[in-house]
Amino acid sequence: MKFALSPEQEAFAASLDSLLSTQDCDAATRAWASGDHGPGLKIWRRLADQGVAALTTPAHRGGLAEEDGTGATTVDAVLAFEVLGRFCPPGPWTDSAVLPCLLDDEILASTAAGETLVSLAFPPHVPFALDADIADARFLVDGARLRGFAPGTPLASLDPSRHLFEPVPGDELGPALDPARAFDLGALLTAAQLLGAGRGLLEMSVAHAGQRRQYGREIGRFQAVKHLLAEVATALELARPLLHGAAVTADPADVSAAKVACGDAAHLAARTALQVHGAIGYTAEHPLGLRLTRVRALTTAWGTPAVHRHRVLAAIAP
Repeated sequence: MKFALSPEQEAFAASLDSLLSTQDCDAATRAWASGDHGPGLKIWRRLADQGVAALTTPAHRGGLAEEDGTGATTVDAVLAFEVLGRFCPPGPWTDSAVLPCLLDDEILASTAAGETLVSLAFPPHVPFALDADIADARFLVDGARLRGFAPGTPLASLDPSRHLFEPVPGDELGPALDPARAFDLGALLTAAQLLGAGRGLLEMSVAHAGQRRQYGREIGRFQAVKHLLAEVATALELARPLLHGAAVTADPADVSAAKVACGDAAHLAARTALQVHGAIGYTAEHPLGLRLTRVRALTTAWGTPAVHRHRVLAAIAP
């Protein structure tokens, strides 16, 4: 496969990166974790104005997704979610993105415009609903059917900014359009966020290694630290082609391979970042902590590593 990003795609990702670099995403995430959703929703609307919430919604429902050979592709959505992973703003981004795979309804227009927040439960691999307390619309995938649900018991999460709830099934809404495609898209976009988070962690580690001095020199000058950071950079660069390839093929085994590779690379980036930063990485006040917990939560979101490894194995040796 010959694959390269177009200048327009690179410019789109750069514009989102530039936008989020001017927003205080860390403060918004801390506020979201404490129950103050205002700063996070402000970022949500800014990104929606840039089209992020409309990338997977078809044009006939007010979105930007490709129809008749024109419009946004899954690769565009992956690029956007990689930037989201780098800055870690709060909110149920993946839930809203997969909704067009499950129903064709007028609600998609307001979701694409960033006016409606969606919370989605998708048992067995997504058993709990993210941010169901503030969601405007809640959907539960019950096999091949779609239901509404009410937020039940709140649950603790590794990432305090991810408010999880047990879904209490409600009225049946009809058949779900394509649950398999919805799950694959959710896993793919989660993989993109993991790759972005890993990239952000590597950047933080390199910056810290260039400033922190021990024995009269920056720690980044030590060969051992260079090797650690180089291993992270290599893992991230090897995972990126798998992610982009899966966005093109939409093959379930490719999606699972990308989820595993991006998760492993992000985990290595998190472990290395904590090692390079030393004890300061453990403090809740340091920005590193937000990304460490986000990586841990996303690694098991939309299918655990074991689930995705099994899907890859089943495709190779059925």
